[in-house]
Amino acid sequence: MTTESTTQPTTEPGPPSTTEPAAPQSAAGPAPDPTGRPVTATYWLSHAWLGTHVEPGVVLEVSDGLIAGVRTGVDSPPPGATVLRGLTLPGLANTHSHAFHRALRSTVQVGSGTFWTWRETMYQVAARLTPDTYYELARAVYAEMALAGITAVGEFHYLHHAPGGTPYSDPNAMGVALIEAAREAGIRITLLDTAYLAAGFGRRPSQYLKPDRHQLRFSDTTADAWAERASLLKGDEHALIGAAVHSVRAVPADQLATVAAWAQERRAPLHVHLSEQTAENDACLAAHGRTPTRLLADHGVLGPRTTGVHNTHLTDEDIALIGSTATGTCMCPTTERDLADGIGPAVALQRAGSPLSLGSDSHAVIDLFEEARAMELNERLRTRTRGHWTAAALLRAASADGHAALGRPEAGILEPGAPADLATVALDSVRTAGPVPRLAAETAVFAASAADVRHTVVAGRHIVRDGHHALVDDVPGALAKAVAALHH
Repeated sequence: MTTESTTQPTTEPGPPSTTEPAAPQSAAGPAPDPTGRPVTATYWLSHAWLGTHVEPGVVLEVSDGLIAGVRTGVDSPPPGATVLRGLTLPGLANTHSHAFHRALRSTVQVGSGTFWTWRETMYQVAARLTPDTYYELARAVYAEMALAGITAVGEFHYLHHAPGGTPYSDPNAMGVALIEAAREAGIRITLLDTAYLAAGFGRRPSQYLKPDRHQLRFSDTTADAWAERASLLKGDEHALIGAAVHSVRAVPADQLATVAAWAQERRAPLHVHLSEQTAENDACLAAHGRTPTRLLADHGVLGPRTTGVHNTHLTDEDIALIGSTATGTCMCPTTERDLADGIGPAVALQRAGSPLSLGSDSHAVIDLFEEARAMELNERLRTRTRGHWTAAALLRAASADGHAALGRPEAGILEPGAPADLATVALDSVRTAGPVPRLAAETAVFAASAADVRHTVVAGRHIVRDGHHALVDDVPGALAKAVAALHH
């Protein structure tokens, strides 16, 4: 990205300065191809999760970036096959991300406070970002995700304009920076372009507070103006374009339908922060006489392509509304506990008909295994009983249901026709060694961490091999540099 603070970069981001040399195919898969040409390859998996069980000795044939065939009972690698030792899973889906929040890691752990005091620190970081610095940070963050076995991210993007709210010469400069950052890091992205128009509820239902000085960067002033700008974004196989309502406090009720209609016309995913805080619930009840969930339902926001993020403080009626409309729920347990938000009713939501997915949100950590087990362990603490979800159900939330929430219902499975997106977890680390292979799914969910991911494959391309990113040579260094630029 070129260095420019108030206009869109004039050049596309270039390739990384260094790349790992391609290894022989018997030891490592096809290197990422900067031309984007379809990949044809053969992978031999020592153990694979096939949705219901762990299968030893599996061959995946990849053609044009898709799984063309699955063969089981293959005891040794065929000639020329790429070997993935460990447990290979479908690539993981990080359904909810704010990439720039990664710059807050640890800095917000000093002292005490609430979500609302944390938000003030977040605003300070947001104010310093430009398209160039956002690209550098997001590229490093998405590379960290790839190292954690994440092959697709849902970026809940509301940092649209320059400080003060002035549009860039390309009004989507910040969104383009995120799309290119994901491309350069080798993972797929669903850019959930977010309507964020107000600072909160006013005294009357039709009255909302104007954005404050921090929020001017987020606002397009009206939903119609948001839709006009968002319509300029173009998606492709790598990047899907979706929509988001930041929250009921940030989009006036009479403009919610505009955002919902935009997503409906494009059959695009629509996400919304929902009932994360009791203060928001109280303010919505005072202004509208109804809960945020009911307000969204009354304005056509809920539905099978919609995902509510957090869904923490819900009434029984809210849960029934979400479930009956097949609206999804994205739980972000590491952020919800970090911000002291509370534990959402995930079990009740799923029973009511809401598919569950997982996100790392503020990136207190980036580890979908931790998110999956935290959802189960939080429920154990709340109920003092064990076993609310099986390892299979938690892996589905971290993969297939997450991809579906991001507009890729064909992804997240190891079957012919699915994208060749894979993540391989070591079964011989200090965390994972010992259990028999048939329990490898339980090992991955309840013992492994992101540090145990050895390989990540996206569209058949080997993005992470033996724990090293093939496109971003020094991910820790890139993160340190990008974060430091925002704190000096």
